[in-house]
Amino acid sequence: MEIEIIEEKTNPLLNRQEITFKIEHKDATPSRNYVKKKLVALLNSKPELVILEKLSSQFGKKETLGYAKIYESRKRAEQIEREYILKRNTLSEKPEQELAESIKEETEESIESSV
Repeated sequence: MEIEIIEEKTNPLLNRQEITFKIEHKDATPSRNYVKKKLVALLNSKPELVILEKLSSQFGKKETLGYAKIYESRKRAEQIEREYILKRNTLSEKPEQELAESIKEETEESIESSV
């Protein structure tokens, strides 16, 4: 898997860098976590500062286009980014296990109320 940075912008207003990149891969589309680890290593950053916004592949092609943001601080990322993006990048307040338990409880409650 090779990552090629297509465009890199600095956004001083939001204290972040915005990266557009292309991934060439031989197998299936790589997972978000794997891509994030590779970007962190390539850009010499910390995992909590990198937000993967978008990964998109076209049918039949062995390449994926992506868009990521690298913040100067975790606090700034939490102020700016939407909650679902933070959850997708595992920066939200609730750990994923607690989130899964709360979803399970809500599902059980809705089943009980419908019976």
